[in-house]
Amino acid sequence: MAVGSSTISRGPVTASLNFYAPPANAAEKPYNNVEPAAGQPERNYSDAVKQVLINDARGREADFSLDKDAFAILSSQPPSAEAKFVHDESIKANYYPEVEKLLLDQVKGAHEVYLFDHTIRRADPTSSRHPVTRVHIDQTASSVEKRVRRYYAPEEADRLLQGRYRIVNVWRPLNKTPVESFPLGFASSATLDERDVIPIEHRYPDGYTGETAAIQHNPEQEWYYLSGMTGDERILLECFDSESLKAGSTIGGRVPHSAFVDPRTREDAEGRESIEVRALVFGP
Repeated sequence: MAVGSSTISRGPVTASLNFYAPPANAAEKPYNNVEPAAGQPERNYSDAVKQVLINDARGREADFSLDKDAFAILSSQPPSAEAKFVHDESIKANYYPEVEKLLLDQVKGAHEVYLFDHTIRRADPTSSRHPVTRVHIDQTASSVEKRVRRYYAPEEADRLLQGRYRIVNVWRPLNKTPVESFPLGFASSATLDERDVIPIEHRYPDGYTGETAAIQHNPEQEWYYLSGMTGDERILLECFDSESLKAGSTIGGRVPHSAFVDPRTREDAEGRESIEVRALVFGP
């Protein structure tokens, strides 16, 4: 079924978002188990479901920036050399160089980029990865430093950590038609209270432990989405910026985000497909 512009829901919408609710045992540190073993819980904390006004950024794309909001919206991106987005090695060979160039071009002062992984999500019961409908930030300050030291030799890591370093996700839909189901919501970092950012241990099967962040609801948070997002658009999601650690800094450097169910979505809408590539970005 062809999707015309008249079928795409536009404008602000009130929708349910899943925020952080603490573990039943208040003394226990919250955690996620990535690919939990038999008998292991996926996580030890739960969700607080809140109705949130999510504003439409369509037509306001230029109003937002990484330094102020920790997200940026890019339009009119060229077609990718990667046609199918199915095989990891093909994605790394064809799409990664495009993402690296985009970040070097779009992140002011960036002089080095290291792409460390990607995730494809499909709103399909047979898919191994689905849209995440829980408000989160992918990294914390300690986990970003840990990643730099994981991927670089000690002396090089020390040098890079003396300058500005960030983690930026490049998010795009893979659908051939404008996104209707499970759009991505994101909140301006400028409206996020640090007290509402809850570190979560992220435990991998290989023994590596990273750290993500869950988010407590706060009515001061300003939420946005981009209605009818298309394959030639990108959202840059900044998960950390070392400038935010400096005294007096006005840079938040961390953007809460979550897929959400738009109550206006047509029953026969095409399931959302997307890819996010995660990158360490250094400089200036």
